[in-house]
Amino acid sequence: MSAPPVGRNAAAPIGVFDSGVGGLSVLREVQAALPHEDVLYYADSANCPYGERPPADIEALTLTALRWLRAQGCKLVVIACNTACACSLSAVRAVMAAQGDGDVQIVGLVPALKPAVLHTRSRVVVVFATPVTLGGSLLAEVIEKHARPAGVTVLPAFDARLVPLVEAGEAESLEARRVLRETLTPLIEAGADSLILGCTHYPYLAPAIRAEFGGRFALYDSGAGVAKRVASLLSGAGLLHPGEAAGTVRLYTSGTADAVAPVVRQLMGRPVPVRSLGASTRRSPGAAAVAAGELRP
Repeated sequence: MSAPPVGRNAAAPIGVFDSGVGGLSVLREVQAALPHEDVLYYADSANCPYGERPPADIEALTLTALRWLRAQGCKLVVIACNTACACSLSAVRAVMAAQGDGDVQIVGLVPALKPAVLHTRSRVVVVFATPVTLGGSLLAEVIEKHARPAGVTVLPAFDARLVPLVEAGEAESLEARRVLRETLTPLIEAGADSLILGCTHYPYLAPAIRAEFGGRFALYDSGAGVAKRVASLLSGAGLLHPGEAAGTVRLYTSGTADAVAPVVRQLMGRPVPVRSLGASTRRSPGAAAVAAGELRP
């Protein structure tokens, strides 16, 4: 992957996009690695969850978000949504490049299978993700490259109730624990000792997973690796923020700001300004808009 042009503004924000608030788990890692950087976060809460949407919708929604972030002057954009990456990462990069929007580096996510394969003792690991991620080529490539040569069995897991629980601020609730118990107990019984959190909402379920299963699972997610990649790209391009002050976070949602703000405050541990993007972002634009190149911020 090529680095962003050095001529861009080093003081510009990093953009982060997710279908909802789950990408805040990635933002947290980016801030830990790059505490002076400003971050602009796009939460497509009106269209969340993405996990069972048609691929054309996911691609269209992703393009809408990326073009909006680019229009705000972001120097780099992180797609902090495993589903969006699995479904459309290559496609949206190609579309943006073809239409003259390819001057901003796009960093995507891949489920953290490699470290799980390296450390599993039972040789059975679980990728806990959405159907789009589980069935996508990105995960298949990682399995072929790392798990299959090591003789590690990869089991899939998904439950549609979990992302809405995180979006509602109920990640540590008794209901979340009940759903996790139903979903993951058969995988314990199948011998799994490692759980790859292949959706950015799922790191917020870690306390409930540990409360329910203790240390039966080693947990892995991609947040720290993404933060390391972002730091490397910005450093290599001379785009690290030149200031010494703590970076700021601004969050925009396609949903209702008053509904999203309390959940953001809970997950971030502090108040964060949340603003609504307005009605134009609240409907899936569909495949026709993608094909016609009509998606604009």
